[in-house]
Amino acid sequence: MRKQLRLSGSGGQGVITAAIIFAEAAVAEGKEAVQSQSYGPEARGGASKSEVIIDDNPIYHPHVECPDLVLAMTQKAADKYYTDLNPEGILVLDTDLVPEPPDFPNILRIPITKLAVEEIGKSLFANIVALGALVHITGLVDFETIKTAVSHRVPPHTIEQNIHALQVGWDAVSDN
Repeated sequence: MRKQLRLSGSGGQGVITAAIIFAEAAVAEGKEAVQSQSYGPEARGGASKSEVIIDDNPIYHPHVECPDLVLAMTQKAADKYYTDLNPEGILVLDTDLVPEPPDFPNILRIPITKLAVEEIGKSLFANIVALGALVHITGLVDFETIKTAVSHRVPPHTIEQNIHALQVGWDAVSDN
């Protein structure tokens, strides 16, 4: 059941945090998971990607070679990080921040950042909106498990907003 995911965007969008939470939720369910990350020297605005491998069996090679799903939160990320996506995989794009989708057969466009602003009040929650969508799309972890993982990872005073963001992302997949 090995699944390889790549979450990408620009520094400051929280794709690394989202990937860490996803991996922690998988481990909480007894699955094997590894998470890795890379980003440019800039703290904000530079290219950023984080990868997660989830499997029922041990993971001996911790690097994604052919992702089953790529999330791209910016145009630059979409152009750069989808090229080795499994031909039967899914490319998830933030509708407003990726105006020119790459030529790929299976694209799911979700207005992730717009939903974060409109439904939660800040673009800061876009990564958790995206996480909710990814959990729904992949079915790799239960929604209750991801809620618990989020509540353990975010600042206590933001738990309610983050859980709402998860739900918004989950529901956005149903609306597509």
